[in-house]
Amino acid sequence: MILSIVILSLVTLQRLGELVLAHRNTRRLLARGAVETGADHYPIMVGLHGAWLAGLWWVAWDRPADLIWLGVYIVLQGLRVWTIASLGARWTTRIISLPGEPLVRRGPYRFAPHPNYMVVAAEIAVLPLVFHLWIYALVFSVLNGSILWIRIRLENRALRGDLAETDDV
Repeated sequence: MILSIVILSLVTLQRLGELVLAHRNTRRLLARGAVETGADHYPIMVGLHGAWLAGLWWVAWDRPADLIWLGVYIVLQGLRVWTIASLGARWTTRIISLPGEPLVRRGPYRFAPHPNYMVVAAEIAVLPLVFHLWIYALVFSVLNGSILWIRIRLENRALRGDLAETDDV
């Protein structure tokens, strides 16, 4: 039980810290002339991720943790840090593009176009598995997959310059 509370507390603190970083980076990018795309779906995504974490607090705080799945989740955190560090000041939780800037091609972006989304999709599935919550992992993975389907299409179009700031799917 104590381990579960520690895990959930650390994940919550990490997510809150990332929101602060993303907000700071977003403000700075917009001040440099960057454009946001797909703002309409952003509250849905935030709500989904908030519900995922709040729900885990509700159902998992007193469950035993599977150390193998916890190890997988810890590896994912290393990939998450690598992804965020590779984007640096361009990492946000929104779709923000800076006209005239080349795409980032370092770090995991050398190997995949959207490594951050790959990590997030894995996290959505793996953290519930730490607490033996298979159905929870499946339900939130499907919900997250549907929002990522919208988001990745929008982001790809934005990165190609095909969207205005108010366009959405």
